Amino acid sequence: MTGSGSMEIIKFRIQEKHPGTVVYNVNRFESWSSLETMWHQVLEIGQDVANISSKHPEGINIIGYSQGGLVARGIIQTFPNITVDTFISLSSPQAGQYGAGFLHVVFPGLVKETAYELFYSRLGQHTSVGNYWRDPYHQKLYETYNVYLPYINNHINQFGYYDGNETVVEMRNQDIYVEDHIGLKSLDVAGRLHLLTVPGVNHFDWHMNVSIMDDILLPYLD
Repeated sequence: MTGSGSMEIIKFRIQEKHPGTVVYNVNRFESWSSLETMWHQVLEIGQDVANISSKHPEGINIIGYSQGGLVARGIIQTFPNITVDTFISLSSPQAGQYGAGFLHVVFPGLVKETAYELFYSRLGQHTSVGNYWRDPYHQKLYETYNVYLPYINNHINQFGYYDGNETVVEMRNQDIYVEDHIGLKSLDVAGRLHLLTVPGVNHFDWHMNVSIMDDILLPYLD
């Protein structure tokens, strides 16, 4: 819900460190409109990205923060006419969301233990959050009702996620990686998959902290 304005720091830092680089900051689905369905956002923003990509046939770099990283991956996997050199996902719930930290802001009174009752319904699937809500205690409902995440993940956080006891299962131990459902293992073997965790960096630091940008993000754009 932070919108494109919060990505301006990254934009200006890239231009400062890489003079002459053309940087596009997509300003669709700001604030409350970010709750529109994920597929709607993928298709709308995807057209913008496809138009940008057509101007740069040599390949583009795509950076997505938070929900934006999940939208970006949906675009990359859906639009065959986009040529991507590097995709950077910053603090994005790539394996799904199951946490109460933000729920009270968007859905007052909702708690994670019962959120599935809303999100795993036709009404709940009309919200972006519902499209990637993944309750580890209700996987069958997730697979039955969720119209977005299971389809782009082939059933994966950064890509570790909870088992039925809320114990995080590391990405390389999950079927999505072991069986290479979406090419993660192939990228890893080729040295093109990089997972970075920085102690003490919270969700809101990844796209606002200049040190993180300089040390973690910019080297992958060189």
